[in-house]
Amino acid sequence: MSIQIQVPVLGESVTEATVAKWFRQPGEPVNADDPLCALETDKVTLEVPAPANGSLGEILVQEGETVNVGAILASFVAGAGAAAVKPVALRPVAAVAVSVAAAPRALAVGESPLAPSVRRIASEFQIDPALVAATGKGGRVTKGDMLAAVSQPAPLVAKAPPAAQNAREERVRMSRLRKTIARRLKDAQNTAAMLTTFNEVDMSAVMTMRDQFKDVFFAKHGVRLGFMGFFVKASIQALREIPAVNAEIDGEDLVYKNYYNIGVAVGTPSGLVVPVVRDADMLGFAGLEKAINALGVKARDGKLGIDDMQGGTFTISNGGVYGSLMSTPILNPPQSGILGMHKIQDRPIAVNGQVVVRPMMYLALSYDHRIIDGREAVTFLVRIKECLEDPQRLLLDL
Repeated sequence: MSIQIQVPVLGESVTEATVAKWFRQPGEPVNADDPLCALETDKVTLEVPAPANGSLGEILVQEGETVNVGAILASFVAGAGAAAVKPVALRPVAAVAVSVAAAPRALAVGESPLAPSVRRIASEFQIDPALVAATGKGGRVTKGDMLAAVSQPAPLVAKAPPAAQNAREERVRMSRLRKTIARRLKDAQNTAAMLTTFNEVDMSAVMTMRDQFKDVFFAKHGVRLGFMGFFVKASIQALREIPAVNAEIDGEDLVYKNYYNIGVAVGTPSGLVVPVVRDADMLGFAGLEKAINALGVKARDGKLGIDDMQGGTFTISNGGVYGSLMSTPILNPPQSGILGMHKIQDRPIAVNGQVVVRPMMYLALSYDHRIIDGREAVTFLVRIKECLEDPQRLLLDL
């Protein structure tokens, strides 16, 4: 029975995608739910699965071509599939090191296809996917498996072939996601009257509270008590007092949001993404940490959906995880404010006339001056500072 493989619904306001990669060639057998191809949209990369056991028929849209929702990508012949085919042996390290950076090739029968994100990480870090412990469906190596392998010692790492060592330049087509990130960030600079105000916060109280309760918190809730939950809570307190920071400009109107969908910026091999914790004001610390952790795992594994990244009203970006001491974050349009966290570093400060060493963090608030006045921006950052230096204010809603 012949089946048409169509471009699925991509999400609200997303109508087209680019065919990034075909994992199978015509005539190759596949099992139900095995990925046939990867589609790249402005926001996410998603895989189109096989509808049943069978084989891929004629490919109608080639890699690099743009398609609309509902377009026919290929034909598919439902049949016995490849479930009973014995897997082929793993390839040697040297062969994999060459193939991940080379032109696409036809997979051997029964071999699990490598997703684009897996191939990118394998090429960038020279990691042999054949030696990585696979946790994906059907024994597939996932992006998460590859990222976990990055931190492993030498056995997983293959040296680049001499030809790669001699190459002085490499030209790679920019992905739709990367182009969208570039366009949106530049639009934010061109459109908004953007500037940044700074402050610093003594993290002693938050760190003491975490040390005191982290074990019992994990035992009860099954999730680690991190810093981000404190910053989300403090931001919500400040947003309630300074509603302009939670608003946006729509034409000649100001739209004030009476809900708090907090975006948490996450760096991935494909680029920066901002999954959203919806109605964050309705969650306690445990709920926030679980939501943030779940979104982080989905981002790491390349499984974020478009719905995960829409509807944010305010964004928090943590450059401190990479060692940044201070930065000026760029707005995430159409939002009017973004909070930048940075590295916690021991510094001498004056307390009650005495010089003491405290764990300090610089905070940065970039904001759109068209809607937020300087007084409001400074007050917003001061409120966050007050909440973090006295975390009991968060519990008492002060």
